[in-house]
Amino acid sequence: MDLPNFVITVIVVTASGALAPGPLFFGLLVRGSKNGARAGFSCAIGHMLVEFPLVLALALGLLVAASQPTIKYIISMVGGIGLIGFGITQIYETIKKKQELANTPGTQTLAGSSVVLGIALTGLNPYFILWWLTIGSVLIVQALAFAAIAGVLIMYAAHVWMDYAYLTTIAHLGKRGKAIIGSRYYKFVLIAFGLILVYYGSTFILNILSR
Repeated sequence: MDLPNFVITVIVVTASGALAPGPLFFGLLVRGSKNGARAGFSCAIGHMLVEFPLVLALALGLLVAASQPTIKYIISMVGGIGLIGFGITQIYETIKKKQELANTPGTQTLAGSSVVLGIALTGLNPYFILWWLTIGSVLIVQALAFAAIAGVLIMYAAHVWMDYAYLTTIAHLGKRGKAIIGSRYYKFVLIAFGLILVYYGSTFILNILSR
């Protein structure tokens, strides 16, 4: 895989995780309604303070293991199944359920800086941890195969800018009182990314089975 295709894969796959509404999304809407885009940028810093060490730890742990064909097979299968599972779940929840800001525990009472909010709602989110242990691990293995630790840094750079852009935008819209969850177009975006997750998951599995 060349650099442009690798970066595109990282952007498309990781965008699905960033766009899916979760605790950080709803908490930031509350904080953003008061502090605007600045809260989103600060929250992204807190998110990165948890995420980047986790990515490095996974990369170092997989550095030797990823060279073993059996380990590559297991990671690709688990990651592929995880992608398909997350994609189907995202499509189902987008169509069948309506998530409400008022029903999100803790978003109204969290105190402290937006950086602390980003740290807390990232580190305590099991979806975030599970995503990196399954889907994220596949990207890390591909990054290691592409350019070792340098590849991991490229992968993370291709990922993290979306967190800053997205969280800053969400906080800005929260300040302006723009409805996001109820937007029909946003739901279409979530469904589209769900389908993309299923596609990439299937591709990961087929590629490893064809070897």
